[in-house]
Amino acid sequence: MSLRQPVKTWSTPVTEEERRPVPCALCGGGRFKPSLSGEGFAYVKCAVCGLVQINPQPRAADVERRYRESSGNDYLAYELKNEAAFLELQKLSLADAGFDRIERELMERTGRKPSVLDVGCATGALLAFLQDRGWQTTGVEISPSAEYARTERGLDVRSQSLEDCRFPPESFDLALASHVVEHLNNPATFIRQTWQLLRRGAYFMLTTPNIDGFQARLLGKRWRSAIFDHLYLFSIRTIKAMLKAQGFVTEGIYTWGGLAAGIAPLPLKTFADKTAKALRLGDVMLVKARKP
Repeated sequence: MSLRQPVKTWSTPVTEEERRPVPCALCGGGRFKPSLSGEGFAYVKCAVCGLVQINPQPRAADVERRYRESSGNDYLAYELKNEAAFLELQKLSLADAGFDRIERELMERTGRKPSVLDVGCATGALLAFLQDRGWQTTGVEISPSAEYARTERGLDVRSQSLEDCRFPPESFDLALASHVVEHLNNPATFIRQTWQLLRRGAYFMLTTPNIDGFQARLLGKRWRSAIFDHLYLFSIRTIKAMLKAQGFVTEGIYTWGGLAAGIAPLPLKTFADKTAKALRLGDVMLVKARKP
């Protein structure tokens, strides 16, 4: 039985950008071997630690410009069209990670409304959901979706990079970053900055595609997360190593998605989804980490 061509994750248009070689973002090594390649992307795999990355890479300023300018209102339209489905997926993944227990723990320990920082919060749907549950909410989003979150939802969402926001150290009880880390030139720096913004005992929930998942292994360069905008593709092992190197303790990893909708008959998709989840071979993973 042949599988239909999967629909790729939304990406900014492929453009010509100046690129420069960079060391591995995880181990600092400089030896790589070819990995996936396709339209707008050519991934290599670190010969030392196995991190998959686009290398040479575009400059960080050019990457940020993609999201501020090139995506324009197309990205906002995409987010609004899929907002309900994305929110439901986020709620299900948080439930898998024991979010209700974490929420009770933080409220009991702090004696106040816990604070959450959502980096890459898009239209703010998840922040609005958490605010309704009693959280103090702050978001960071550099795309045009930030204005929607502010004007339509009245949320505190900053249109700056995390570094430029200059939040005081140890400001938050929980940080969320859904489909952010794979877009960044310096993912380790981002994780370290997040560590600094969290209080002792706070949680970090990071969601990213899983290159060791069933779909990635099956589809190779046709995998929906192999796109121009994803500078890094993490496995469970490499994301855990990067979190550990920046001071976090991983407390759980949860994956989902065996086959993308529309590429196989429903019975096969249902079986693949259940199996991938049970074996931690899902297409996307949520990592629950904690600042000791």
